[in-house]
Amino acid sequence: MDSSSQLYWGGGVELTTNAELAILRPKVVGGGSIVNQALMDRFDDVALDDFRSASGVDFLASDALAPYYERAEGNLVLQEVPEQHRNGNAAIFAGGFERNGYRYAPLRRAQADCRFDDGNSCIECLGGCRVDSKQSTAITALPIAEQHGLTLLDQVEVDQIEERGDHVVVRGLVGPPGHQGRRQEWSAQRVVLAGGAIGNSRLLLASGYGGRLPALGRNFFTHPQFMNFGVFDEPVHAHRGPLQNYKSADPGFRRQGFKLENVFAGPASIAMLMPGYGRAHMRRMRDYDHFGCVEVCVRDTNPGRIRLGRKGQLLIEKRMDAVDRQRRRAGADAIRNIFLSMGAREVIEGDVGIGLHLMGGCAIGTDPTRSVVGPDFTLHGSSRIHAADSSIFPKAPGINPALTIAALSLKASESILEAAR
Repeated sequence: MDSSSQLYWGGGVELTTNAELAILRPKVVGGGSIVNQALMDRFDDVALDDFRSASGVDFLASDALAPYYERAEGNLVLQEVPEQHRNGNAAIFAGGFERNGYRYAPLRRAQADCRFDDGNSCIECLGGCRVDSKQSTAITALPIAEQHGLTLLDQVEVDQIEERGDHVVVRGLVGPPGHQGRRQEWSAQRVVLAGGAIGNSRLLLASGYGGRLPALGRNFFTHPQFMNFGVFDEPVHAHRGPLQNYKSADPGFRRQGFKLENVFAGPASIAMLMPGYGRAHMRRMRDYDHFGCVEVCVRDTNPGRIRLGRKGQLLIEKRMDAVDRQRRRAGADAIRNIFLSMGAREVIEGDVGIGLHLMGGCAIGTDPTRSVVGPDFTLHGSSRIHAADSSIFPKAPGINPALTIAALSLKASESILEAAR
């Protein structure tokens, strides 16, 4: 409860305007690299072809991005979870895939030494990493940047940005969360936005950029994720050891627009996701240690929108359309097959959709009427404001985005440095 309230906006969760999806938006230095599971996959041609078609940007292709993927991978320690440390939930996932003829593969994670032999549990990963194994921005990039002169200011909430000819002015509140901060102003020759899909969009909208950038805040995607549970007679111990081990690698699943991963969470989070109320809910939660859990992650096709209300409040509009719901249904049916083939006595579908992969809002593209950032990673109409994080994604890839964010950031750095020269 404490980590959720401190690490995420909204005290742990933000809801879309229709309360259909729960958005988990990190508010820590390092963003998703701190709180997510550091799963590292390159985008396939399916994702990049769609990116290139939507944006008109030629370098969004496997061959063109390969050198940047290689550099990003070289900056990280990448491992698969050793087989002897894969827990009961992973065994259910793998066994169910094999019995149903589905294809699966081990997840590649950015981790150095999770100390599984010492009994360490990656369920803590959702609140950071106390052993500093996770290869987050705080471990890999920021120390090097500090060696090159970076000064990091934490506990700052920027709420206004303004470009003035030869410099950019940034304003915000400084102070610990929950306290009335003092206003402060900074100026710089260039600014790189790194607040993610929602943070970047909100800042630019609040700074009056909506009129000149008609696509600002639009084309917002979240990869809606739904956790599904199998209840088994014998304990599964899904909370022990590594939290995630396997992913689906089935071409049929990819064509149908979803992927599956074994996953779990702590009791408070599982209770929120578990359907039911009162005594019925309590009875189900008593089976916590008997839950197998697989999530279906939807490659969403219906874009959302980030905008500000009349009083400046953040509004996140995001709905699943008939295609998205069908993709969720297809994934849930596959999970049911997996659990039942492994002997589950009950299958429970979680009814709360979670948005963890927050993408878009400042889409990259060649057309200023349909995008926000140009191929040089600079805001259309600007010469000094840049963006390179997941906010520039023009579509939902259906693949974990972390490695591609790192690769695109490396490519953006070349463009930004060249412009600075």
